Amino acid sequence: MAETPPAGTPSTPIDGLRLAVGTLSVFPVRPGVVDRRAGGIAMTAAPLVGALIGAGAAAVLAGASWLGIAPLPASALAVAVTALLTRGLHLDGLADLADGLGGGGSAERALEIMKRPDIGPFGVVTLVLTLLIQVTALAQLTGAGTGPAALVTACVTGRLALTWACRAGVPAARRDGLGTVVAGTVRRGPALAVTGLVLLAAAGTAASGPARDGWGPPLAVLAGLAAAWALRRRAVRRLGGVTGDVLGALVEVAAATALVVCAATGG
Repeated sequence: MAETPPAGTPSTPIDGLRLAVGTLSVFPVRPGVVDRRAGGIAMTAAPLVGALIGAGAAAVLAGASWLGIAPLPASALAVAVTALLTRGLHLDGLADLADGLGGGGSAERALEIMKRPDIGPFGVVTLVLTLLIQVTALAQLTGAGTGPAALVTACVTGRLALTWACRAGVPAARRDGLGTVVAGTVRRGPALAVTGLVLLAAAGTAASGPARDGWGPPLAVLAGLAAAWALRRRAVRRLGGVTGDVLGALVEVAAATALVVCAATGG
């Protein structure tokens, strides 16, 4: 069993990558130093973890299609794989945030609701509709032959939303939890650089696909970021900052938006 580094040890870039993989996926990693520097590196590298998750789910989607499984059940299976590879934590965060924002009262009351283990009506409806949107949009793309590439784009977009949600100036809503480690840790320069790389990769993937127009996936990335920005802004105003649940919700909303835009543009 790997030993946890002693308290007070300064973090390294490798610790940040470990934190990204260990927090955002089920992939086993050795524990590293967890501090705000590591948190900033982790959130900057989050799209890379999204690419790994997307690649795994896309492989399942492609395999299901090769076996002759219809686009709808194949897409449902692929979306289930993304949930499995993230322990369902992002979906849980989406449901919790929906309950917190849907309930009345103060920010403290909303945060209390979000910490409960059960899911309320707002959370159930939001969860069902989001999954329905993801699966049906992906099914349309799968039928057109662009499902795997669009799924990777959506998974990367969801994690790129984390990069921007943790930029400098965004506060944490609580004094403990994931938000205190990652909120406000990402500088604008690295966020822009990572975003540029994601857009270039999306354009390259589109240019090599059936559509060959190159603009659908990049537009999907930007639309996903815009949707996440709007939700993050609403959450910060309502709660006073971000939490792990807020970050998980941003992943799912950005990914769903990216899939819808890909479907609308044929990408």
